[in-house]
Amino acid sequence: MMSSVQTSGVLQCCRQLCYGLTLVVLIVGCSDGIAPNSSFEVAVKGAQSASISDDGKHTIVGSIHHGGSLWRNADGERLYNWNHKQGEYTTLLASDISADGRWGITAGPEAIVLWDTKSGQSLRYWTAPDEILSIALSADGQQALLGLESHGAVLFKLHQGRMGHSFPHDNRVRSVDFSRDGSLAITGSEDYTAAVWDVSSGRKLHEVEHEDDVQMVALSPDGRLALSAAKYDRALVWETATGKVLGEVPLAAEKLRRGVRFTAARFSDDGKQLLTGRPDQIVQLWDTTSLTPLAKWKVPKRDAWKPTSAAIVAVGFDTKGGYVAVASNGFVHRLKR
Repeated sequence: MMSSVQTSGVLQCCRQLCYGLTLVVLIVGCSDGIAPNSSFEVAVKGAQSASISDDGKHTIVGSIHHGGSLWRNADGERLYNWNHKQGEYTTLLASDISADGRWGITAGPEAIVLWDTKSGQSLRYWTAPDEILSIALSADGQQALLGLESHGAVLFKLHQGRMGHSFPHDNRVRSVDFSRDGSLAITGSEDYTAAVWDVSSGRKLHEVEHEDDVQMVALSPDGRLALSAAKYDRALVWETATGKVLGEVPLAAEKLRRGVRFTAARFSDDGKQLLTGRPDQIVQLWDTTSLTPLAKWKVPKRDAWKPTSAAIVAVGFDTKGGYVAVASNGFVHRLKR
């Protein structure tokens, strides 16, 4: 039987051990990144696609099992269910919201639908020309840029219901984006290249080569800067006017070998900051001039004790100086510095 002195000693040891473990947890948590300020669930079984409006107020979610929906980020309210056929859940492969927030576009395996974000009503429905891997909507909602399975991208004139210029590649186009005024387009392909195009003429302006599939591209709103990120390769920031690479967004070589890459990206309105997401729950904010990190967040898994994932599928800035991120485990996270 233990004496009171022995018991006191054991309790003191336990308290010291617990205190030490708490410090370790806090230190590890801080080194991993800041936790989200708040979160809300948008897909019980997870999200396979998402897009955030330029002002960070709305998110289109493509749920794995429950189709598409539009959400208001301020209070986590589902505004509308967006599916391409009545009574059926649509598998949304890609989506986008116009820069003014007035229009939304969703792409499924067989069709494209343009939506009114105010009323939630579908405006136009078109049969897809091929499997769509990525989509971008112009600021005025008049044109869509489609990244296709069939080795290229195409401009689709929505209100005319016809194809415009083609932007050829030698392999699938995984990612596309517009400048805010719609004059420039960027495409990222599995042919290891990212290219910037003049939208009015369809002419290729510049091309940057990578050493693996280009899976993520983005343009700053003014069209001055481009980001191209490849699987198992570097993420580069470059000038669209010259094609000159300004620098590399740092990602350690061992992380690249483990498949850690950038899965989402968005430039700030003034182009001075870049927000990126990774498949390992990490969101980062970068200074685009120095390419140094400004902030880092880590979003939680659905179950902390199970080997589940929370890849970042979309990121955005809000109008109040905060940030928004959508994770593949079905949550939208509001982030603060």
